[in-house]
Amino acid sequence: MTAPNRPPAKEPRRSRPVRVADAIKDWVVERNMAPGDRLPGEAELMARFGMAKGTIREAMRILEAQGLIETRTGPGGGSFVGEVTADRAKALLANYFYFKDISISDIYQLRRALEPELAASLAGRLAEAQLAELEQVVAKYPEPARSAEEERDQHVASLEFHRTLANFSDNALLAFVVSFMGRILTDLTVYRRLYDPPNRELYEKGLAYQTELIAALRHGRAEDARRIMRSHMETAEALMQRQEAQVLRRFIAE
Repeated sequence: MTAPNRPPAKEPRRSRPVRVADAIKDWVVERNMAPGDRLPGEAELMARFGMAKGTIREAMRILEAQGLIETRTGPGGGSFVGEVTADRAKALLANYFYFKDISISDIYQLRRALEPELAASLAGRLAEAQLAELEQVVAKYPEPARSAEEERDQHVASLEFHRTLANFSDNALLAFVVSFMGRILTDLTVYRRLYDPPNRELYEKGLAYQTELIAALRHGRAEDARRIMRSHMETAEALMQRQEAQVLRRFIAE
């Protein structure tokens, strides 16, 4: 039996201020306006978009909440084109995933695909100061953790290594995604208490991989960098999943 044809689902109706906010964004892009450029005053926006004062003000509040405009008071004040920082963009994106059931496997599926290629692309291209920055991150965890609190801090610092490496990439999109994965994994580690009890094997293998990776990056060994990072991701995923299962068993027992 043929299923009856159903009309396509309608998109939710957007409020007038939301539509005006989008129109203002389009207007800014069309004029190639840059961060810091002044936007027209309220009266001009009302005339340009044919909307009442209240609608314009609400649209501007929406854009300000998104970080797309800045409002300054006092002499020389007004509304200006803002610049959304990477940290703000990650925070907004993290809010989207907050109610999603993200798993360790979901995160590492992306990490295994992206981070080995990131490492290979940077081999032999990093300045000594950048390599030293990576070494400084590794130096934050010279010994295994002696408590759950130290383990938590080491997890966070270890993920900082990957965010730092990502930020050295010339590919802004790749850098953002890899760095965002690190942020999501940090949040997951903390709120699921995946650092308790301390995991010495995860520490030792992670430290060894990162130390080997820095050497490969320094000497331009792209294939070694790719292999080391791939092994690092595979090992970390397995150990993190084991840690997650242990935490779950403890939670059930309690």
